Amino acid sequence: MKRILLIMCLLWVYLPIEAQQQATGYVYHDANNNGKKERREKGIPGVAVSNGLDVVLTNNQGKYTLSITDDTPLFVIKPSGYSVPLDENNLPQYYYLHKPKGSPEFKYPGVAPTGELPKSVDFALYPKEEKDSFTALVFGDSQPYSADELEYFRRSVVEEAKNETNMAFGITLGDLVGDALDLHLPYAKVMKAMNLSWYNLLGNHDMNLDATSDNLSDESFEATFGPANYAFNVGQAHVIVLDDILFPDPRDGQGYWGGFRKDQLDFVENDLKHVGKDRLVVVALHIPLMHQDENSFRNSDRQRLFDLLREYPNVVAFSAHTHLQRQNFYTSVDGWQGTKPFHEYNAGTTNGDWYSGQLDDNGLPISTMRDGTPKGYTRLVVDGNKYTLDYQVLGKPKDYQMHVFHPKIVANNRGTQAGIFVNFYMGTKDDKVDYRINSGEWKSMTWIDAADPEFVRQVMEWDTTDKLMPGRRPSNPVNSTHLWRGAIPANLQEGSHTVEVRATDMFGRTFIQSSTIKAAPPATLTTAR
Repeated sequence: MKRILLIMCLLWVYLPIEAQQQATGYVYHDANNNGKKERREKGIPGVAVSNGLDVVLTNNQGKYTLSITDDTPLFVIKPSGYSVPLDENNLPQYYYLHKPKGSPEFKYPGVAPTGELPKSVDFALYPKEEKDSFTALVFGDSQPYSADELEYFRRSVVEEAKNETNMAFGITLGDLVGDALDLHLPYAKVMKAMNLSWYNLLGNHDMNLDATSDNLSDESFEATFGPANYAFNVGQAHVIVLDDILFPDPRDGQGYWGGFRKDQLDFVENDLKHVGKDRLVVVALHIPLMHQDENSFRNSDRQRLFDLLREYPNVVAFSAHTHLQRQNFYTSVDGWQGTKPFHEYNAGTTNGDWYSGQLDDNGLPISTMRDGTPKGYTRLVVDGNKYTLDYQVLGKPKDYQMHVFHPKIVANNRGTQAGIFVNFYMGTKDDKVDYRINSGEWKSMTWIDAADPEFVRQVMEWDTTDKLMPGRRPSNPVNSTHLWRGAIPANLQEGSHTVEVRATDMFGRTFIQSSTIKAAPPATLTTAR
């Protein structure tokens, strides 16, 4: 009898402790839009909820239960056909951060103490018509280091992009700011003008650099934007957002390394258990999965992600970070065993080359990227489980997808080693690019691994001037992955000639750009007597 009483006493002591390690709540239809679950508001069954590791589905009453620690994000994975609440800056409110003691004391504050776990952590959803065909906006690094650069971003990017219509959502692929984490909230206030549900992910310049472990490097990011790893659904697309920066670098404790913690990839594995193989899976990252070599991205982490996604025939990844633009296709050589190459779009950035270069007519930096790509943003166009990508150059028409470079004038009836170059911004090495002169026969151009001569010219202006120009010198050119060359005919007659370039992208769409080249009689050399 005494033994039974002892066991009962122990259970009485430990049950409250065990209860505190479990979070429970409802995902519900917030019928009166007040953000609070009321008795008559029904729970929504079959909705995924996560603690950043486990993923469970709500029961028939819309209820879930998840284990927690003293540092746990709880979040609903928005199902298709619903929206989540937005805060005053249009940031999606799909999460609850459980941090009873708050974040550690860092230079830039993190999450304030949240206190005791609520009896019920509930997530409101609102029914919303979502079509399987939609368009979303994708921004590469905005990365302002100061209030002045944030104003550059607002004036040059947001003031133009906010005029986009019928967008389903937007996302920025990390480096929202440039190390000054007190700009996170001002950035969010600038982005409010987009008038969209706007998602964000962590970049290496958004981290708490005084964190001593990777799981604490996102504390200030969390305070404004919520979890650094999460997912949501729109139409037939499932979007997985991941922090792929290991900080401090686990190899030597210095700097950072591209990769994932085990718990992050466990979350992906658990999440995908509830995602049909017929869906389009979109993975959003900051550092490209193959950022040159093992020293830039941990190969074992990329391999596990590839293994988790292998059975999904429709998958695409987005990354930023490099401040240039390229298309990466992974095959079995890289460890990808899917039925077709794994496509990663390394997106051009909205700040271009870190707000450098000459100033335009509005006093804003031109900021052409080092591979010659102008600054801009991307439209992800989804149709069911298929997608296309459109790059929007700021200040240009939608069909402006390349620029042509060649001499302004050449000698007629004389050969030249100069060439006709085209930088096709969204191009890949396998794309077909042709050119013709004066509506003549189309001829193939040759893909080359070289720097964009137009960008080289822009940089040389800074290096050859005898008077300092306003703004900041651009970065040095790098070889472009989307540059083609054609020869200038030796038999050009005197006068002006139209050069047309025709490029067909990976989605089968054709774009044409034209320019004019002049031919004149060779200049005569005179000899002094």
